Amino acid sequence: MSTGDMRAVVRLLTSVERTGQQERTLARIRMECARTDARFRAQGIHLEVSISRALDELVDGTPSTDLCPAYSYAFYQAVAAHFSDPTDLGTWRRPSWFHAMDDELAHHGVPSDLLPGTFLFSGPPLRLPHPGDAVPAIGTLPARRAAALADTYESVLVRLTPEFRDAARRFAEVMRFEAAEWESARGRGTNPDTLLFWFH
Repeated sequence: MSTGDMRAVVRLLTSVERTGQQERTLARIRMECARTDARFRAQGIHLEVSISRALDELVDGTPSTDLCPAYSYAFYQAVAAHFSDPTDLGTWRRPSWFHAMDDELAHHGVPSDLLPGTFLFSGPPLRLPHPGDAVPAIGTLPARRAAALADTYESVLVRLTPEFRDAARRFAEVMRFEAAEWESARGRGTNPDTLLFWFH
């Protein structure tokens, strides 16, 4: 998970004419995409479209396929250039486990927009070709909702079954911190408006 201004990412990827600062940022993103491509090749992972090419196609608005994970990796690198350092929320074998957690939380009255299966896998704010598998998965949550999530999860913790209690507690702790950070940033005149989740 990381936090930042998603509007800056969208502007970078959709601008017809980029500023000098945007061009410098894009050059750094290209280097990170090339590094990821090299790492994948070394691991024997071959994508139909390279991550570097996927980035160029996203910037041009011309994805050449409807199904490839490279575009999600390219988008993530664009986010990483604008967002905070990532926080590791935990390790889960299957994204589908969160649907069971959704059922548990919903049973105790947690609103649908605060269920982990909703925000963890909601997708990016731009239309990307489908990754073609369960991972990588991208999700977002408005930073202004972090306090509500923390409040809600804390209120139901004691009623959750042990299987879900630790994960809910972890989300509540992280969101409590993010809510405080968001309020502090707004006081400084900045707006890290989005929490991004990257499941890979």
